[in-house]
Amino acid sequence: MSRTPIDRRTFLRRGLVGASSLALGGCQILDSATRQESTLRNVFESASGLTHRAQRALGGDQTLAREYSRADIRQSQHPNGSVWPTGEDYREMAQDGFADFALSVTGQVETPLTLSRDALLAMPARTQITRHDCVEGWSCIAEWTGVPLGHVLDRARPRPNARYAVFHCFDAIERSLSGPVYYYESIGMVDAYHPQTILAYAMNGAPLPIPNGAPLRVRVERQLGYKMAKYIHSIELVESFAHLGHGRGSYWADRGYEWYAGI
Repeated sequence: MSRTPIDRRTFLRRGLVGASSLALGGCQILDSATRQESTLRNVFESASGLTHRAQRALGGDQTLAREYSRADIRQSQHPNGSVWPTGEDYREMAQDGFADFALSVTGQVETPLTLSRDALLAMPARTQITRHDCVEGWSCIAEWTGVPLGHVLDRARPRPNARYAVFHCFDAIERSLSGPVYYYESIGMVDAYHPQTILAYAMNGAPLPIPNGAPLRVRVERQLGYKMAKYIHSIELVESFAHLGHGRGSYWADRGYEWYAGI
């Protein structure tokens, strides 16, 4: 009986990725994981650090996610998360085809920006056919077109202390006593400047559908689907997460999921 040899690098990669994936069981939040003192929450956070270090050590900062051909697109892109923000401002923009949409870039930047939809469309674009992997266990291949996030950030001129890019979104996920709680997500600056990290405004050769995040969503191809925020209206560069949500860096990380959801 023959055996396929496995070198040390492959063995480490499989072991580290497998260990980190044990913390991800689905998109349904376990109540115990949302408590600050939760043991399960500590497991999630440990897995996050492990995945982050493993990908950096074994994959490098600029390693590309696999890209596919058009022939590999065999089904429509299943929408993850919200499918239609309920805010009146968003609905009015949608009725007008998002003609009045503008993206703001603020925070730790030398030049705060406001970019209209036309301005974004006029910037150099990238098209990539990649696989979307959801923490629930499904995946889809689709073609995405958008402006590389790094091009936008270069115009804003990040300050040296900018460590994270935070995406603020139109969709209110829940309501609290103080009002609606809006979805937000963040990535580190290394991933923000990755060549496959784009602000997508088109999918499969057509304008981005509302269920898939119109008018703008981020694609972070080396991470799980919940990192790819939809309905983005602004980007904030920050040094820390202390002033955001529960200080964990994203809506789902605040509720027990790992912040760095690398694959």
